Amino acid sequence: MPTEIERKYLLRNEDWRLKTDQGSQYVQGYIIGSEKASVRVRTQGSQAFINIKSATLGIKRQEFEYAIPLDEAEELLSTLCEKPLVKKTRYIVIENKDKWEVDVFEDENEGLVVAEIELQSEDQNITLPSWCGQEVSDDPRYYNVNLAKHPFSKW
Repeated sequence: MPTEIERKYLLRNEDWRLKTDQGSQYVQGYIIGSEKASVRVRTQGSQAFINIKSATLGIKRQEFEYAIPLDEAEELLSTLCEKPLVKKTRYIVIENKDKWEVDVFEDENEGLVVAEIELQSEDQNITLPSWCGQEVSDDPRYYNVNLAKHPFSKW
């Protein structure tokens, strides 16, 4: 069964920008966010995906993701997804041989910046970069599905 194990952190400073790529624009929307799962549509440049993720709290969740045609994703985003859409630029940062994804949110979630790292196991040891701050992996406010329902600007 496909599983995602991920830790999420707020950032202390902008030092991560010294080691990053140019970033990729993401637009994502949610068709449904129930107590058991969320259904997300995401575009990333010329690629598009539909994703189903379990709504369990914590760092380990079921996740299923499938490529879909870009024009169909754009139609879903404009007609069936709840508003506001979640917009962000995702940067890849390699630190201590680990791949970090830093999301800089826009629009209703502007001002929020989080770093995520995907793990092979729940007990995997990682060395936190100096720019990582408070862990928010267990705080549902930082789940993207909740940022669509309760944007950061309204906290």
